[in-house]
Amino acid sequence: MFMNLVVPIDCVPILFLSIFFVILFLQSGLDKLFSFQDNLNYFKNHFKNTVIGGVKFLLIILLVLECVTAFLFLLAVLSVFLKLELTFLGLSYFFWGLVFSGITLCCLFLGQRLAQDYQGAVNLAAYFLLTLLGFLLVS
Repeated sequence: MFMNLVVPIDCVPILFLSIFFVILFLQSGLDKLFSFQDNLNYFKNHFKNTVIGGVKFLLIILLVLECVTAFLFLLAVLSVFLKLELTFLGLSYFFWGLVFSGITLCCLFLGQRLAQDYQGAVNLAAYFLLTLLGFLLVS
């Protein structure tokens, strides 16, 4: 009876990585959405000595990127749970989630480097490595 509820072993890494990225990007995106002014003030201060202008516009782009990324990974998770297998569609959501994850993380990394927040940039490298490892799961 419970055998029908077990996710196949080949889905497990993709499932856990997807859940991890949903938590990461959804929390970050929702924080930017619900605390927009606080985040805007932080970003203005963080980038005050850089060539970055239009911080509000960049914050909105980042918010959208993070939410789209989270949504794609959420669709991958739902696809696995609804079908109890990894379908082509679920794998496609996972792949595009990885693409958007890479784009989002590169944007964040560039911002941290321009702000000379080298420790913040180093912290992003772990997430970027997970993204690259995720691509090995779809190849």
